[in-house]
Amino acid sequence: MIRLAFLAFAALSTPVVAQNSTAPPPKLLTWPDLTKRPKPVPDATVDYGTDQMQKVDVWLPKGKARGPVPVVVMVHGGCWTTSIADRSLMNWIADDLRNAGIAVWNIDYRGVDRIGGGYPGTFADAAMATDQLAVNAKRFNLDTRRVLAIGHSAGGHLALWLAARRKLAASSALSTAHPVRIRHVISLGGLPDLEATAANADNGCGTDVVAKLVGTPTPQHPDVYADTSVPRLLPLGVKQDLINGREDRIIPFVMATDYVAKAKAVGDTAMLHTIPATGHVELIAPETPAWADAKHLILSYFGKTK
Repeated sequence: MIRLAFLAFAALSTPVVAQNSTAPPPKLLTWPDLTKRPKPVPDATVDYGTDQMQKVDVWLPKGKARGPVPVVVMVHGGCWTTSIADRSLMNWIADDLRNAGIAVWNIDYRGVDRIGGGYPGTFADAAMATDQLAVNAKRFNLDTRRVLAIGHSAGGHLALWLAARRKLAASSALSTAHPVRIRHVISLGGLPDLEATAANADNGCGTDVVAKLVGTPTPQHPDVYADTSVPRLLPLGVKQDLINGREDRIIPFVMATDYVAKAKAVGDTAMLHTIPATGHVELIAPETPAWADAKHLILSYFGKTK
């Protein structure tokens, strides 16, 4: 099941040769190009629940820091579906940030295909995993005053949602009293607008998965997008950078352009970074121009030049 789901998702990242084109198509990375590499390992793992997906991997820079270390909350994608991907898909860029002096709080969560996933479980997991950062900050010498969140694909949605959840109504099942404050978000080929995703059959995750993620309307939760889809919670009041590959066959480019327009329209600082000759896998491969752009944004945010 896991292999079949991953292969179906991977097929969407395989380059297709354009017909009647004089220029050769760009050679894009496929999932095996990334996942068959030697996989770096984290420094520690934190449990925040009893499910095997309720874990956070901690990546720590080498050497003794003078003060608390800057930290990034990292969120993997995979169409909100555990059988497609888990947090280990982010290991290569987590290691790259660790080597650059940035700690990484790489969270996992129950996908829609696991017991307890969907609404509210997937969202509650992402929230609990992130809030464990504050609980464990002293243990790992992490600076929680300026937390940046970065997410890939479906994780781009969750990273933005983590920044937005302080605006949730108190009546929401997802509301918490003192969420970790996210100050800056980077979405790598994300799906921030769940309503748009559910209406766009061209997205590589399909439309049915959104219904599984947000659940069915109930008298207590009649509007399933009110506390789950990021545009409903705009403005976020934090800087948002969206990095998208122009040749991404999994995430339609309009997902990024439409979201940025909505965010700007309500006064948010949102910028779209379009990376040419780039698909979906390149966004989390450490040697690519797409990741170089994301890494530059992260290092600049924390006042680091390299």
